[in-house]
Amino acid sequence: MKMFLDSANVDDVRALAAAGAIDGVTMNPALLARDKVILEDVLAMICELAGGPVSAPVRANEWEAIVREGRALAKVHERVVVKIPIHADGLRAIAKLHAEGIRTHATLCCSANHGLLAARAGADFVSPIVGRLEETGVSGLEVVAQMIEIYDNYEFDTQIMVASVRTPTHVQEAALLGADAVTMPRRLFEAIAHHPLAERVQSEFLAAWKRL
Repeated sequence: MKMFLDSANVDDVRALAAAGAIDGVTMNPALLARDKVILEDVLAMICELAGGPVSAPVRANEWEAIVREGRALAKVHERVVVKIPIHADGLRAIAKLHAEGIRTHATLCCSANHGLLAARAGADFVSPIVGRLEETGVSGLEVVAQMIEIYDNYEFDTQIMVASVRTPTHVQEAALLGADAVTMPRRLFEAIAHHPLAERVQSEFLAAWKRL
């Protein structure tokens, strides 16, 4: 399973890319606002650092404006994937950009039907928002499982990138289900690399080295 960093922070991208930990980067407006960065100011740099696809969100909401913005973003760097919300205009824009050879990432996927529509439109990636679905009482991982079954039934090429990941368990379950990728913040990369038992035994080993 591929692992993407969900961040607009250049330092986070640089650190995890240098460690060989990531396959690409995803961003959203909330992350850009949190880090007080302008997409156009950091996009090219993040693309150079990431070493893989970089999903850049559009501001526009109407399909023709989304298409224009998507074309402009795609010109910034060959690694850019245009990130578009799933709604009627968004799906129309995805289909248009796909026809033009521009890669897209369908976001805000809230159901298996959403995933079906995104795949039919030609999205390269689609992101079920697992954590946010669970906040509404819906099993986000069950939605992922349903999407995987549908995609297998019809041999869609769209890759399922699990998003809104909140816990290490989400990462593990996504991998067990067979999701193509997961995108998560830096804190989760750090969390899944640690285990209290491994840390305790390592402390014992370090103490043993000192006794030699």
